[in-house]
Amino acid sequence: MLRVTRFVHSAIQTRAFAASAVSCANRAIVYGSNGNPASTLFALTFPTLPPPLPNTANIRFLLSPINPADINVIEGVYPSKPVPCDLPGHPRAAQAPLYVGGNEGLAEVIETGEGVTELKTGDWVVMTKAQLGTWTSARNAHVQDLLKVPSDLGEAAAATITVNPPTAYNMLHDYVKLDKGDWIVQNGANSAVGQAVIQIAAARGWQTLNCIRNRDDAQSMKAQLRDLGATQVATYDELSDKGFKERVKSWTGGKSIKLGLNCVGGRVTTSMTRLLGQDAHLVSYGAMSKEPLSLPTSLFIFKNLTCHGFWQSRWYQEKSLQERKQLTEALFGLMREGKLRSPEHEVLVIEGAETDEQARDKISEMMETLTRGMYGKKVLLRIEERP
Repeated sequence: MLRVTRFVHSAIQTRAFAASAVSCANRAIVYGSNGNPASTLFALTFPTLPPPLPNTANIRFLLSPINPADINVIEGVYPSKPVPCDLPGHPRAAQAPLYVGGNEGLAEVIETGEGVTELKTGDWVVMTKAQLGTWTSARNAHVQDLLKVPSDLGEAAAATITVNPPTAYNMLHDYVKLDKGDWIVQNGANSAVGQAVIQIAAARGWQTLNCIRNRDDAQSMKAQLRDLGATQVATYDELSDKGFKERVKSWTGGKSIKLGLNCVGGRVTTSMTRLLGQDAHLVSYGAMSKEPLSLPTSLFIFKNLTCHGFWQSRWYQEKSLQERKQLTEALFGLMREGKLRSPEHEVLVIEGAETDEQARDKISEMMETLTRGMYGKKVLLRIEERP
């Protein structure tokens, strides 16, 4: 009952504000407190942006992914904390802190302030500062928080360039020196990161053993991953089979697997790690099962296993802007060569003609689906300007 009352109050206030404003051309998906995204998120309309201040730019978002980490931030269980948003001229923003959802997205520069020389109107940009909020039609940003990206890659590829492909690229390059023909094993292989791992590895001449969740369309999924360049694909049921290790030896020709990539945790990762060879490295970047990582001590004593945790946000914090540019250029090169595709995705459009209540309901329905963890595609959000 309290939640309904809050939404009704917000809707009345937003309608009153919209009617009194000269030009309410923008909308954002926001929240004021942590909780279930399906009930915590709501939509707010706000005015046309004022002219940008010096060294800033006004940008219009074209596509913004909804990543699992974004959901965790809204729930309040993610280490990165959102930055309070400034919805210019909106009374709700002055009452209490509000946060725009989203961390990643592609935007177009629509106006630059005094002193801005590195960007011009029409340029495509992505955010370099975490948790500024990207689920909005437009915002103002300091030029230091923007990185220009080429516009010849396609919107979906550019919109997803800062989280999943860099995670895959860095995990493949930062821990083990891999030579042509070397093997990598990973779970969650059909995730956006997993798909990028497959493609980057194939481009480098590395072999991949890819483990996926048991599902009705497992054969179809196996075919899709092989089409991306996967060497072998197996389900978690196959992974737990007693004879699976011998099958792996026949696939690899007895060659040791040097690197394991984990985003699941629990028993799946225990079984996967047993496939690693001497002096191998296991890199964990997620825990989708929400189960702890449990590994036999024998792997450390007799195989000299080394374990790492990887977080792309930390990588960005520790690296210079030049190193970040070098990373994105490497990924752009793979994309231009056709060796790295954008993830399978669908676009969720918040239409300009929809009311804030309709926009809230549409977001709520999608969040209900995504929080169940069973959605097979990357969802990209497009928020149209208000008429």
